[in-house]
Amino acid sequence: MKLRRLFLTLSLCAPSLLSAAEMKQATFAAGCFWCMEAIFDRVPGVTNVVSGYTGGPEKNPTYEQVGSGSTGHCEAVEITYDPEKTSYAKLLDVFWRSHDPTNGRGVAPDFGKQYRSALFYRTPEEKQEIETSAAALAKKLGKKVATQIVAFEKFYPAEDYHQDYVKHHPDVPYVRNVSIPRLIEAGFKE
Repeated sequence: MKLRRLFLTLSLCAPSLLSAAEMKQATFAAGCFWCMEAIFDRVPGVTNVVSGYTGGPEKNPTYEQVGSGSTGHCEAVEITYDPEKTSYAKLLDVFWRSHDPTNGRGVAPDFGKQYRSALFYRTPEEKQEIETSAAALAKKLGKKVATQIVAFEKFYPAEDYHQDYVKHHPDVPYVRNVSIPRLIEAGFKE
């Protein structure tokens, strides 16, 4: 009986363990992480989006430190997705639509290096896909794309109160006036 119960438990858990192992991650930055998290949460095939910091040398940075612009980090999101349900190319498409990637000063209304547009690749294939996608976009726009293409090193999750911020604070003026319009501009419903 115990052996049968163990087998049943393992057979029920195994599919979720296998699919979790096959998940992939992408790290993108394009201004406020609240906005980016809300956008990527709506992409079919995305299973988790975490707001945080990346791109600088400071270990375990805080929101205040990153916001000061002194850490080298930018606000970013770490996206976990199922490659059988969506692709890195689809995520890039959503990324490009979510902001003006030609502005090197940041993403309006947030300016400074902590709000820069950046894509953090994990593999040479991702780097190539980003470069090809950025070149095609630049050609289409007739402008240079200012988005940085950077090797991924480390991602630090933001403080708990930043996670799912748009969902938990829909009436905050920044959310109503910036996050929701960006969400709609990227092609998603509020």
